[in-house]
Amino acid sequence: MDLAKYRAIFIEEATEHFSEMSSALLELEKTPDSGDSIDVIFRMAHSIKGMAASLSYDTITELAHRLEDRMELIRSAGRVPPGDEMSLLFRGLSALEAMVGSVAGGDESPVADPALLIALGAEPREPAGAAGDPSKETEARPEAGRAAPVDSEGGNVMAAAAIDHTRAPKGVAAPRPPATVRVDTAVLDRFLSTVGEVILNTSQVRTAAEAPVKEGSAHLTEGLDRMDRAVGELQRRALELRTTRLLRIVEPLPRTAREIAQRAGKRVQVETVGAELELDRSILDRLSDPLVHLLRNAVDHGIESPEVRRAAGKDEVGHIRVEARRVKDRVRISISDDGAGIDLDSVRARAVEAGVVHADLAEDLAPEDLAALIFYPGLSTSETVSEISGRGVGMDAVKATIESLGGSIEVQSERGRGTTTSLVVPITAAVQRVLLLGLAGETVALPIAKVERITEVPAASIERSGGEAFCLLGEDLVPVLDLAQRIAVEGIEASETTTLVLTEVRGERVGLTADRVVGQQQIYVKPVPELLKGARALAGLTILGDGRPMFLLDLNQLA
Repeated sequence: MDLAKYRAIFIEEATEHFSEMSSALLELEKTPDSGDSIDVIFRMAHSIKGMAASLSYDTITELAHRLEDRMELIRSAGRVPPGDEMSLLFRGLSALEAMVGSVAGGDESPVADPALLIALGAEPREPAGAAGDPSKETEARPEAGRAAPVDSEGGNVMAAAAIDHTRAPKGVAAPRPPATVRVDTAVLDRFLSTVGEVILNTSQVRTAAEAPVKEGSAHLTEGLDRMDRAVGELQRRALELRTTRLLRIVEPLPRTAREIAQRAGKRVQVETVGAELELDRSILDRLSDPLVHLLRNAVDHGIESPEVRRAAGKDEVGHIRVEARRVKDRVRISISDDGAGIDLDSVRARAVEAGVVHADLAEDLAPEDLAALIFYPGLSTSETVSEISGRGVGMDAVKATIESLGGSIEVQSERGRGTTTSLVVPITAAVQRVLLLGLAGETVALPIAKVERITEVPAASIERSGGEAFCLLGEDLVPVLDLAQRIAVEGIEASETTTLVLTEVRGERVGLTADRVVGQQQIYVKPVPELLKGARALAGLTILGDGRPMFLLDLNQLA
């Protein structure tokens, strides 16, 4: 029997159990006598043990069994005992996650930490009055009357897998299971129904096309209209399959913050809001690292030690809020803390020292401009380098990642009150509404969400000094970029008026010159061919109705 299918199910279901255990442990830490949380952790450990045993993952089975026994003792006592018990339980969960991760990577025999096994089996091992030999607790005991996991077809997956004990020889990596996605059956039903409509309309269009011209032309037009509506619906359904809830990457953050704070000798509490919002999976996958980095900064740089917070009249427990909300076709994710805030004087001094900005200019920078300097590579205000942060590496990578997704990042900070960092990203990367601009014989696209407005200005109003150009719009002096020149396209001869597209490039309001505005369109964005990967200003590719390729531009790469 090929166990690849069951291995994939085990990894997926175990990962879901870990998520529930993590949330329950965080709740248990706040409420040590929470019977519901204790029951959840016990059940999840028991389920993982059963699944692992059916696939002969003996070391995972043993560790899950120890954790299950530990939770049984806690359940009998009615609460978590004081001391280091919570840290031990978190260690157990982390070790299980790491072992299942090893299985996902092809390791069929992940090793359990012997010290952790001993700690989980140490006194008190059983309810009062009972005694036993810790060494015997590694033996798996049969659990009567408890159901094994079932698959989506109602079959006993792990029991079926256990029938065939054929496994890859030790030391030989098993093939990595394919990535799977769980989709609501209602979404699939609607998707398949729309596919059926497309097939039906295709048949109707073909029939109309084969009819005599006069008789078939009206039917052909009608069929094409229906086809267009059906394809639009199919596109929307396909996008539903590509999206998933933000919860997937937000849910682990409270536990991550707890672990970071514990190493730093601090206490934090994380609140999450809006995690039910959905994003394109391709965007969501790349948001995880930036969010973790910002959370790490909030705990390490932002939240003060309990002693400092107490002296400042604050709660000893630092508060971090991760909030997501939808703004038109984008999502704003904000990470706010009530910590010390950014020391802008220190940022100014470090920026001058690093030669990022001249000392005279630094004195006149607005607070928001000073705060934006933290994204400069290598610029850190930390006095010491710790295992958590302090090397000035990361914030520039966060900014680059968000901008590569077509998003932006903002920072607001108040000394002594805290810092809020906001990430603004598109909901989907596959389909975007764009503004089409003509440059000589070429047509290029800009994300329309980034366009402020389009205006016509006299060519003589654009002033040039050296290699730079500016235009006075109202009371604002706006930098002007020659779009054709920036992407190495030969423009047309200058006329008396210039089309100016007002947008934002790296946080600065700029005007882009274009020969003409072609219109607006919703496009399906394909990846840039490998040959053109080095052209960073090209964010994607689409095909126009006449078969010509058109590139979507990354505005942040134009400067």
